[in-house]
Amino acid sequence: MRVVHRRPATVRCLTALTLGMLALTGCGTDDGPAAATASGTSAAPAPSPDGTAPSTAPTDTAPTDTAPSGTKPIGTGARWAGTKQFVQIDDARTADGRTHLSVRPAQKKPHPQFEAWVIVPGEGPYTEVSMTEDAQVLLSVPLGDAKHPASYSQADFVGRLTARPSSDRALLGYDLSFDGEGRVTRVQSLYTP
Repeated sequence: MRVVHRRPATVRCLTALTLGMLALTGCGTDDGPAAATASGTSAAPAPSPDGTAPSTAPTDTAPTDTAPSGTKPIGTGARWAGTKQFVQIDDARTADGRTHLSVRPAQKKPHPQFEAWVIVPGEGPYTEVSMTEDAQVLLSVPLGDAKHPASYSQADFVGRLTARPSSDRALLGYDLSFDGEGRVTRVQSLYTP
């Protein structure tokens, strides 16, 4: 009786199968779809329910100037250049002759009983963006004095916002418009009862 050894052929088949699986899964490379998704670069932002702005935005970790604690660095708002975004504003300050806002994306939905908005808070860190010198500020109740938006100065806006407790600020929402450099050109607070 003759015994046939097929071990070398089996090893070659297993090696080919393993290499094929590695090639298909992208294992061992940093540029596969799983790596892109993990870094936040391949996920497209979803529009908000009213279709005006993405409800999420990819994170930006490029090192730039320092920002207040709890916010991302100044200048990272460039990813919103030329867009309109719906955001929460956690803080506002004036420095170097400019107004700076700590913002993060949020969502809005119509109030079920009133002609007003319900703010759905976002998650994650705030990003600091700056306003242009001539940026328009339109405020409604509770930051403004009336239900309908009226024009205020940037200084009035900063004072009114920072006078409110942070727990109240989380319930407010704003439509922001950005120029081509990622600076805010218009702020409009939404009426919330």
